[in-house]
Amino acid sequence: MDETAETGEIRGTAQGTAPVPLSVLDLVTVGAGRTATDALRTSVEIARLAESRGFHRYWVAEHHSMPGVASSSPAVILAHLAAHTDRVRLGSGGVMLPNHAPLVIAEQFGTLEAMAPGRIDLGLGRAPGTDGATAAALRRTQRMGEGADDFPEQLAELTRFLDDDFPDGHPYARIHAVPGPVQSTSPGGVQSPHRPPVWLLGSSGFSARLAGALGLPFAFAHHFSAQNTIPALDLYRESFRPSAVLDAPYALIGVSALAADEEKEARRQVLAAALSMVRLRTGRPGLVPTPEEAEACEFSSMEREFVGSWNANVIHGTADQVRAGLDDLQKRTGADELMITGNAHGGDVRLRSYELIADAYGLPKEQGAQV
Repeated sequence: MDETAETGEIRGTAQGTAPVPLSVLDLVTVGAGRTATDALRTSVEIARLAESRGFHRYWVAEHHSMPGVASSSPAVILAHLAAHTDRVRLGSGGVMLPNHAPLVIAEQFGTLEAMAPGRIDLGLGRAPGTDGATAAALRRTQRMGEGADDFPEQLAELTRFLDDDFPDGHPYARIHAVPGPVQSTSPGGVQSPHRPPVWLLGSSGFSARLAGALGLPFAFAHHFSAQNTIPALDLYRESFRPSAVLDAPYALIGVSALAADEEKEARRQVLAAALSMVRLRTGRPGLVPTPEEAEACEFSSMEREFVGSWNANVIHGTADQVRAGLDDLQKRTGADELMITGNAHGGDVRLRSYELIADAYGLPKEQGAQV
C-alpha cells in the first residue's frame, strides 16, 4: 500500500475562507409525504453540489429499522453516488462493524474502490445503529455485548482482509477479499495502488483511544454527543501513536447545521427535526414531520426540555450565523475537518442549506456544474 497516497487521501484542503475542510454526512432522511426514492434522489443532488463546491468528502451512515432514515445499506448507496460523481470522496460514516462479517465489508469496499479508485473511505463504528432487537436480528445472536467487546479483534481481521496479509498458518491465510490485493499476485495481475483508508468513529472515549493507539484518523459524533466531544478529542490526541497511515492525529467531527435564507425558517426546520428525534427517543420512530406539524405539536414539559437541549447543539440560522457557529466550534475543538449534517423534512431545504454554507465561505463554484 502506498502510505503517502493514503495520507493524502485522509487529509483534505480547506477551501475558500473555511478554517478547515468541510464535508457532508448524509442520513438519507425521508420526510412525511416523501418516499425513499425521493430521499435518494436528494442524496445525488447534494453529492453533486458537494463535489462542485469543494466539499472534501460525502459520507452516509448505517441505520436500521427507522422509517425516516433510508441509509440501511451504505455500500449500495455509495455505489449509486459513485456513478453520479467524479471527484468527491465517498465513504461510510459509518458501517457498524459488529453487524457484519469483516470479509463481507472488505469485499464490499474493495468493490467500491474498484468502481471509484482513490475516492473511497471506510469509516467503522462499534454501535449497532439501531435498537437491541433489530441488532439481534442483524447479528443472529442475543449476546449484544459480544460484537462491541470484540471490536478491536474484528477491526484487525478486517484490516488483514483489506491488505491480504494474514500470516502463514492462519485459518484465513488462503481466503482473499476480491476485489483486492490478491489480484496483483495472480499471473498478469495489476492492482490499484489505493486501498480505502480506515477511520474509526465514536461518540465516547473507546474508539478515540483505539484510533489513537493504532494511528488511524478519528471521526467523532458531535452532532449527538456534544458533551463528550472535547474529552474524546483530547483522549485521541493523547493516545496517538504515529503509523504508516498518519504521522500526526487527524480528527473530524460530525456537526448538525442548517442554514436558511431567513433565521425564522431555519428555526422552523430544526424544530421538525427535533420532533423526529423526540419520537425516536421515545420508541416511536417515523418519517421526519413537516414544520407545520411540529409547530402544531403540543410538547410535554419533558419533551420541550429535550427539544431545547437538542437544538442547542444544532447550528442554525442564516448563512452568516451558521458560518459563525461553525467557526466557533472548530476553534473550540481544534477539529481538523467539519462534517456537516443538515436534517430537515424537505430535500430542497437540505440542498439549499449546503449551498448557503458554501456561499458563506466563498467555496469555489465549478463552471457549468449541474446541481
